[in-house]
Amino acid sequence: MKKTFAIVSLLLFAMACAAPPTNREVVATNANMTPAKASAPPMTEEMAIAKEKAIWDTIKSKDYAAFDAMLAADQLEVSPDGVHGKAESVGMVKDFEPNEVTFADWKYMPIDKDLVLVTYSVTVKGKFQGKDIPTETARASSAWVPRDGKWLAVYHQESPVKKAMAMAPAKPGPTPATAGAPLTTGADAEANEKAVWDAFKTKNYDGFATVLDEAFVEVEPDGTHDKAGSVNGVRGFDASKAELSDFKTLALDVDANLVTYTVKTTATMPAERHTSIWSNRNGKWLAVFHQGGTPIAKPTATPSPSASASPKAMASPKASVSPMAAASPKASAKTTP
Repeated sequence: MKKTFAIVSLLLFAMACAAPPTNREVVATNANMTPAKASAPPMTEEMAIAKEKAIWDTIKSKDYAAFDAMLAADQLEVSPDGVHGKAESVGMVKDFEPNEVTFADWKYMPIDKDLVLVTYSVTVKGKFQGKDIPTETARASSAWVPRDGKWLAVYHQESPVKKAMAMAPAKPGPTPATAGAPLTTGADAEANEKAVWDAFKTKNYDGFATVLDEAFVEVEPDGTHDKAGSVNGVRGFDASKAELSDFKTLALDVDANLVTYTVKTTATMPAERHTSIWSNRNGKWLAVFHQGGTPIAKPTATPSPSASASPKAMASPKASVSPMAAASPKASAKTTP
């Protein structure tokens, strides 16, 4: 009997060891698991516009911590005095005091599920380092990306509004042998941009058209243009002496890359900063956005009272642009994707 009881006890002990864990044990086990990263909700047009206005509100209220929190770690701001990272952007706004900001001409562009773009016009009244600055209107663009469950600003650029300038058309010449040849593009945004400018130099406007997405948007000092307007704008433009430099690229997500750079078209026209976003469309990389016409400032201690820089560029202690320097060489002829 004792032997039988011992065997039964041994079996019960084994069964207890193999029994499912209690609720408390399950909770403890789950607590040790790495939680899944939160995903950001889809960005709607209303959300994008509200976030863009909120960024300006943080500057108006001098809430620089909130401004910092709305920028992605790899954020780039393209301004007359340079291409700035997040730390520089946060530092520059501390001397900028906008007291009246008005918006118009909003356009919402969903590039893909992880990237949206908004463009708009903004007119600013305010002060820089305690001194009044001229009222300015600029065409602005910002890109937003989801990072760790929040949508953050990853790119911003402004170009001062200018009326279309009368420009002499390019001198007619022989049709180049490469006219109409399609362009080869890929994930390398810098190489894509150089290929586009090579197409301009050879008047290969058909090839240029093949690398623009159907929803392509171009922002210039004289307005915002669609694909047809951009292709028509470059016809007659002489890009034979155009020089590109100071390239900087940024991967926005797995299917979209940004490139910003400097363009000098002729000896008499001032240099500008340009930016393009390229996106993978069913295996083919196409230009979905371009902004040009951001004048390049000459470094000075304080901004000139007659500066024609964009409103937020006035926040930079280095930004100073004369009205002549702010004129866009592409005000009547768009020249880039």
